Amino acid sequence: MLDACQYLCFSCSSIRLLLGYRATHQAEHVKLLIRTVVLFCLLIGTFARAEPYQVVTEEWAPYNYQENNQLTGLATEVVRAIMALTGDDFEMVLLPSMRATHVLQSRPKTIMYSIFRTAEREPLYKWVGPIVEESIYPYQLANAPQPVTSLEQLLHARKITTRHAGLVPKMLQSLGFKNLDRSANASQQLYLMLLAGRTDIIIGDTGAGVAHYSRQLNIAPGTLRQVPIEIYRASLYIAFSLDSDDEVIAAWSSALEQLRQSGELERIRRRYEQASGP
Repeated sequence: MLDACQYLCFSCSSIRLLLGYRATHQAEHVKLLIRTVVLFCLLIGTFARAEPYQVVTEEWAPYNYQENNQLTGLATEVVRAIMALTGDDFEMVLLPSMRATHVLQSRPKTIMYSIFRTAEREPLYKWVGPIVEESIYPYQLANAPQPVTSLEQLLHARKITTRHAGLVPKMLQSLGFKNLDRSANASQQLYLMLLAGRTDIIIGDTGAGVAHYSRQLNIAPGTLRQVPIEIYRASLYIAFSLDSDDEVIAAWSSALEQLRQSGELERIRRRYEQASGP
């Protein structure tokens, strides 16, 4: 009987020791797990903060476009001049229009130029600018049998061709245009369609843009006629994703103002204005 009681006591002691060991082991395991999670979160935070900025743009001459496999243009030069002053060396990438906008809205720390600052876009991004103010007009062939001179005529024209996506087609739709052909994938296509008689009117570029593509496509002076109806007037800006650091926004704004005050911004504008001229 005594042996049985001693055995029982020993067994109970062993169980308490085993349970104590397991509890201690589990506590240590939990502490280790917590340390690992905390470290992982800190690392993730570090990587998020360290993610580099990327600058994206679309093909829209003469502000941002590719020539001889090099990204160039009026706004491109302004952005590079800004980064020279701020000491930034962000990657610059030319993308299709819809993809550039998607990247700006979905990728952290993304910058896009050049973009019109509209009421709809205002809360979506942080802004630096303006770079330059521009207007968009319709164009038709100078020898068109029915020159368009009024908004009413424009609304009832047989066909108006624009690019398939972007601000211009959305704006024209909101103005009540029912005669839009959104088949053009690039600006050059607008002019080729107009010259080939496949459309009556094109809308998509500023006056500087029309001059640029006319020179590029060897369109003789006097071939195109600007319809005297201003479709849109606004300034071009640089847009930043909302997570962008305010210090970066302030530095870029200060650098752009420095370019403006020094006259460099105007010199860049005139250089491209002359290059796009007849």
